[in-house]
Amino acid sequence: MISNRERPVILVVDDEPINIEVLDEILRRDYGVRFATNGVMALEMAIKHDPDLILLDIMMPEMDGHEVCRRLKADPRTKPIPVVFVTAMCGKEDIVEGLRLGAYYYLTKPVDPPAIQAVVAAALSEYATYSALREEVNRTASTFGLLERGRFRFRTLDEARALAVLLAKACPEPEKRVLGLTELMINAVEHGNLGITYQEKSALHKRGGWVDEVERRLSLAEYADRRATIEFTRLDDEIHFLICDQGAGFDPLAYMKIDPERVFDSHGRGIAMANMFSFDEVRYLGKGNEVLAALKGVVTNVLDGGRTPSSPARGAPFGSSAVK
Repeated sequence: MISNRERPVILVVDDEPINIEVLDEILRRDYGVRFATNGVMALEMAIKHDPDLILLDIMMPEMDGHEVCRRLKADPRTKPIPVVFVTAMCGKEDIVEGLRLGAYYYLTKPVDPPAIQAVVAAALSEYATYSALREEVNRTASTFGLLERGRFRFRTLDEARALAVLLAKACPEPEKRVLGLTELMINAVEHGNLGITYQEKSALHKRGGWVDEVERRLSLAEYADRRATIEFTRLDDEIHFLICDQGAGFDPLAYMKIDPERVFDSHGRGIAMANMFSFDEVRYLGKGNEVLAALKGVVTNVLDGGRTPSSPARGAPFGSSAVK
């Protein structure tokens, strides 16, 4: 875990010494950097050092980056580690393949130091947040598994995350559900109630001021009375979450899947992540300020009080296919 170290550890994988030198120069002030010059070494070092992030070249002899990523995601020990491809291959097909294999971000060579720093910081921050959420889900009592119906209000990012942890415990595979719930609920706060646009968030990420801007807007009189809600409903074989905000709404179509055109952005994957990995269905209603997230084929295990899915679960973020 990142929090257990003085500095996050980044594994850089590249067969060209000059590329390693460049990335070392950019990263070594803030991170513990380790290096691998081929795919086999990368897999060994990923297990040995448990890095918080892997920067991975694609074009390498013997074992290319795509195969390295495939093996990392197939091994439970390395599956959760976010992978950022840093490569000269920037065609749409290459990007799609990288996303399919589990790439978290995609950067092109020659590397731009500010872009590298921004993406690394964003990936590490999000990974730490998700790791903390998963740990909190595992620590939280499972009495919410008895919940049949409930309606909750939230206003802040912390309230959204706390509610997501509790409500995920009412579902099968709560570690998967908490990520999608968190993304949809944070969207309701930042983009919905507070009106932070996609372009504004991009700019805020670049200068590291997103959280400060959220807090600033929460303190303004015009947003003081805005609340988002989440309604939980357990049906015979389904679980529904209905999340509503008081914003102007938006067109969600472009965000339901991970778009290669936006893969170089430092955000914008949350809705797609929830749709692809956390729920069986994510559907926006009305003008876009209401979203229904559903789990289907859910049955009750009366022997242990838990809930189990009746069909195989899909992959999870950071561990299978592409994520936010």
